[in-house]
Amino acid sequence: MDFEYSARQKALIARVEAFMAEHVVPAVPLYEAQQAQGERWKVLPVIEALKAKARAEGLWNMFMPPSSGVAHVDESFVFEGEQLTNLEYAAIAEIMGRVEFASEVFNCSAPDTGNMEILNRYGTLAQKERWLRPLMNGEIRSAFLMTEPQVASSDATNIETRIVRDGDHYVINGRKWWSSGMGDPRCKVAVVMGKTDLDAPRHQQQSQVLVPMDAPGVKIERMLPVFGYDDAPHGHAEAVLENVRVPVHEALLLGEGRGFEISQARLGPGRIHHCMRTIGAAEVALEKMCRRLRSRTAFGKAISEHSVWEERIARARIDIEMTRLLCLKAADMMDKAGNKVARLEIAMIKVQAPTMALKVIDDAIQAHGGAGVTSDFGLAKAYAGQRTLRLADGPDEVHNRTIAKMELAKYGDLQAKLSAEQDAQRAPVGSR
Repeated sequence: MDFEYSARQKALIARVEAFMAEHVVPAVPLYEAQQAQGERWKVLPVIEALKAKARAEGLWNMFMPPSSGVAHVDESFVFEGEQLTNLEYAAIAEIMGRVEFASEVFNCSAPDTGNMEILNRYGTLAQKERWLRPLMNGEIRSAFLMTEPQVASSDATNIETRIVRDGDHYVINGRKWWSSGMGDPRCKVAVVMGKTDLDAPRHQQQSQVLVPMDAPGVKIERMLPVFGYDDAPHGHAEAVLENVRVPVHEALLLGEGRGFEISQARLGPGRIHHCMRTIGAAEVALEKMCRRLRSRTAFGKAISEHSVWEERIARARIDIEMTRLLCLKAADMMDKAGNKVARLEIAMIKVQAPTMALKVIDDAIQAHGGAGVTSDFGLAKAYAGQRTLRLADGPDEVHNRTIAKMELAKYGDLQAKLSAEQDAQRAPVGSR
């Protein structure tokens, strides 16, 4: 593994850092002011202005990996962007993770990133022209509908939403929640996962279809709060799909029974993108903690000089560095060997990153005292956001199960070997 930044990567990091310092960070107060005014679910002018600047500077769609080796349905559509490897994108995503809304400024925010990737990989030319092009231009937003309230969605094969063929149309019925992005008025299309064949093998029952948000029967019942935060203007919805009709040739992605396959391809990069941004959020929390501790005195000396805080600061720096290295290893393996081979590393970083960030943010909250749980320093909201990542894209338990099974597989023949040795020891001397 060689994690030395290339000249190209160093130049891009410098450009993104400069843009963040010059445009994004100074815009935080304006973002908060616009968000607090009027309707919660709206387009913020400050974001649109920043997007225009970022695109003009070529800092746009940087999440999309190189297309070489990917079997596109139609090769005539070329995705615009830097086409960075996962390893190259890691440092960029970390920088963006320092400000809550920064990813959108560069058109690199979820769930659009994952949706654009699957459209780029599996979409027909017509689907790409209708949905991918405006998404990559930052003109519309999208949603991803997989999780359901009535089943344990940690096992995606449990989903109950039905996608039934009726002539040249699919009829969709089901209830979804934690449908990321549906609150945004720019959200024009949703990727919906449901079952098309209940008699097929377990992982071939699901399909994914594209559903326009204005299709009759699509209803948002409520926007879901996260620890009391509504995450406006983007948000997460509980939605009902009632007899929603979509043309088969316009809606179906890749093929019937390929939905689980698509979700696995989509979630690999999405999981590690979250982890990269999480490291940036942890760095911000550590900086806020150190500044606060150095600015306050208690019992005759700066709080930072008390040994308990020295230990916490040291632990935070160690944990951030270890997590970053694991994230880079996972990204490197995804680039070199593919997402399937990197499954263990992806699972480990998905568990480690939010757990680490939550500890650092929690210590930062403690360092701020009562101020830490207010909205003044952004730590309470950062904690809420990171806590959801222990559930999003698969809960810790699912990833820990993957890690444990792969670890135990190393010793799969151990019991048989021990039994054979015991049998040999019990055998009569003459039979040996």
